[in-house]
Amino acid sequence: MLNLKGKNIYLRALEPEDLQFLYELENNPMIWEISGTIAPYSKHVLQLYLDNAHRDIYEVKQLRLCICNLEDKVIGLIDLFDFDPKNNRAGLGIVVKDVAKRNQGIGNEAIRLMLGYAFSSLNMYQIFANVAEDNEASIHVFKKLGFEQVGVKKDWILSNGKYRNEILFQKIKN
Repeated sequence: MLNLKGKNIYLRALEPEDLQFLYELENNPMIWEISGTIAPYSKHVLQLYLDNAHRDIYEVKQLRLCICNLEDKVIGLIDLFDFDPKNNRAGLGIVVKDVAKRNQGIGNEAIRLMLGYAFSSLNMYQIFANVAEDNEASIHVFKKLGFEQVGVKKDWILSNGKYRNEILFQKIKN
């Protein structure tokens, strides 16, 4: 398997001890908009999720990895979702839990590591990302990493009684 360690972070599989991190992240209403969550998760439900996290990406069509700093602390999550091995594509999602840790290159490094894994180990041809039009930090990092804006989903996200657009980004394997 490809090395999933970067200069400042590394990616690893979910472990049982990640329950509290998942509980705090998944129950943060500020994250719900990007995750599509509409209600809190219990620790029991999240434990069931962790118990099945070992399942193969080809079976569950998703791969979630923890983003860890070099002191072994989990600081975020990165996902491949809508995994489609027939068409060699998947979606990519990322979240860094602590707002103060954002815009420090963590997302850039994590996405680069995940792209290397997706393109090399999983033989993906394309990776896509959905980003709210007002998420300037994510737009910046995806463009910086060579993603191309290929579409706009009009009035896609309902937030605080208003509809907002979502941008579709795509990166084709070189």
